[in-house]
Amino acid sequence: MEKDPFKEYLKESEPDRAGKSYAWSTAIGLQAVDGLKPSKYLIDTAIQNIEGKITMKEVQNLIDTYYEERPVHLSDDERTEEADKVSSRIAEILSETAFTFSPNEYISIHRKLFQGIYKHAGKIRDYNITKKEWVLDGATVMYGSASELQAALEYDFSQERDFSYKGLSMDEIIHHLAVFVSRLWQIHIFGEGNTRTTAVFFIKYLRTLGFSATNDIFAENAWYFRNALVRANYTNLQKGIHETTGYLEIFLRNLLLNEKTELHNRNLHISGLLDIEKVDIQDKKVGIQDRKVDIESALLKKENVFSAKTTVHIQRLFEKFGYEEIFGRSAVMELLDIKKSGASRLLSNLLQADIIEPVSGYGKGKYKFTRINIMNQIM
Repeated sequence: MEKDPFKEYLKESEPDRAGKSYAWSTAIGLQAVDGLKPSKYLIDTAIQNIEGKITMKEVQNLIDTYYEERPVHLSDDERTEEADKVSSRIAEILSETAFTFSPNEYISIHRKLFQGIYKHAGKIRDYNITKKEWVLDGATVMYGSASELQAALEYDFSQERDFSYKGLSMDEIIHHLAVFVSRLWQIHIFGEGNTRTTAVFFIKYLRTLGFSATNDIFAENAWYFRNALVRANYTNLQKGIHETTGYLEIFLRNLLLNEKTELHNRNLHISGLLDIEKVDIQDKKVGIQDRKVDIESALLKKENVFSAKTTVHIQRLFEKFGYEEIFGRSAVMELLDIKKSGASRLLSNLLQADIIEPVSGYGKGKYKFTRINIMNQIM
């Protein structure tokens, strides 16, 4: 995430401003998990809300009017409207105290976030899905079967509802929370918007457990959060890879205990830059710091650090094409919903960074992903 425009308000002594700032910062930061970036208009409007000049309902009315009057195809990124509207809805939900720990609440949050944006808002998917993940080198998590989603969701909620945190150490509490949220996410009951819905629900749930979580960890590390969920739900015994909540636990320790462990997406890649499964939880922070120098020296020079938005574009391209399929500018435009100039610029940057390579025999301007460690170049 770029420099947070709300950070100064987080430091304000006035609780109302700090609370609103946290809600907006988190809401906007979470859009990165789907490669979205809110508009400057949304940020300016959010600041008016933080300063008490307009209400949340007035914010949403202004955003709706803005897009009703806005010329079509005004920008390269045509999903900015989704980012703006969903950000305002997340901020509203995080600003409310009402919450019920139930499957219906979880589904209701998805409906509130994506009403009018997705046709399936608030509806459980009726088809099976797979997603290629760069963090898994092109493999996919085994998501919940469409025929069992409702039952799986109700089971996870019943297990958590009956669980007692009494007498547990903070390490044990954080481990359990990581297991719960990773299992909830793995069900993936919606066609789109699962990570944002899960994050909002989880933050609300943490508050019922006494955690304030009012910092910028979600805002600045939303993509890490998603990749940690992926690693918590992937096993490949043939390659010696086991599902692990270790990455999520590091994230949660930063979120809930204000620890300062650096969060790098490249460390989550299954190539094993950081083999967290072999790091004892008590020595986790020490182990990470000890290996940091080795990790950094093993990476390529970092001249080509990409933004969160570009990183997610790479992820979406990799999900679609993997290492084997050939693609060109038209395919990039269609998949990412960007104009010709934006697609050309993206391809040029990826080519320069050796993430993709030109392919002969298919006509000019055809590419495929290179078989190198992509994470060496991103995040």
